[in-house]
Amino acid sequence: MKKKTGSGVRCVTLPDGTFYNGDCISGAARYMRNDSVDLIITDPPYGINGDTLHKHYNRNEKFVIDGYVEVPQEDYGDFSRKWIREAERVLKPGGSIYIISGYTNLYHILAALRMTNLTEVNHIIWKYPFGVFTRRKFVSSHYHILFYEKPGGRRTFNLESRYGLNEKNDEGRSLNNTDREDVWQINREYKPGQVKNKNELPPELLTRMIQYSSNEGELVCDFFLGGFSTARVAIGLNRRATGFEISTAIFGTRIKEIEALEPGSLIPAVREPEIQPKKNQRKAWTEKDIRYLTREFRKRRARGETKKAIIAALGDALGRGRWAIEKALKKYANNGEQ
Repeated sequence: MKKKTGSGVRCVTLPDGTFYNGDCISGAARYMRNDSVDLIITDPPYGINGDTLHKHYNRNEKFVIDGYVEVPQEDYGDFSRKWIREAERVLKPGGSIYIISGYTNLYHILAALRMTNLTEVNHIIWKYPFGVFTRRKFVSSHYHILFYEKPGGRRTFNLESRYGLNEKNDEGRSLNNTDREDVWQINREYKPGQVKNKNELPPELLTRMIQYSSNEGELVCDFFLGGFSTARVAIGLNRRATGFEISTAIFGTRIKEIEALEPGSLIPAVREPEIQPKKNQRKAWTEKDIRYLTREFRKRRARGETKKAIIAALGDALGRGRWAIEKALKKYANNGEQ
């Protein structure tokens, strides 16, 4: 482990990444190269007096680490523009960024994103149980996850990293499709009697983003490390990690835990998807297969079968994936509607 101190920033370099105890805006500008990060996952400060949230959640703060640094509401717009500009700069072309936000300052973050060249991929809703108790309005029990990409490269999205395309539940529904819907129901973490930060993202949430949007060995960055949850899961999934935490108390406590992590330690517990390779995947279409494709499609349509069912059956018969069948139908069967 190497430790450096200078310009008000403490830098700790470990085998699987470098971590900075300092402001992410000036720190990124000084220490991080352009186009150097594969994936950013970050949960910026609330901007809603987050250092007093225990009053709303009726939570005992005995085990919460002191040092949470809030951003004043009147500064939140400028703050968002500055850190998101730095995030765009360090992200590789084709890289992805996930920003977790409540609704209060969501408009500031969206406005800041629109001032960049980053483009939206999905606006995900993270639904969790047991929101803040209210008497005269509905209970808020969700966060927003803004999934954006940096143009200029091929974005990583590991389609079958968690479930194979052919895996189904007991009701016959696609497990892959369900996992990739844009409403995620994941419980928040509650750690009674354990040392924790104000708001730590659950490993299940982080694992999903990291598996879909990065590969082993790639660099995952968190501009607001907090409890180092992103770094912990990234290293546990055999990625490298980096990021910033402005609080000296929080950084000092969490960096010791990161030092003790075993790279890849979470992989044995990760579910192995059931992927069935297609025998003709990526092979050129033969005249025989094209004739079978068009003949069978027209015959099945005439019998009243749905297009979805026909494509699934043709995929099984021809040893090709759904996208390959749809593309061939458009090319050889007049958009697949005859």
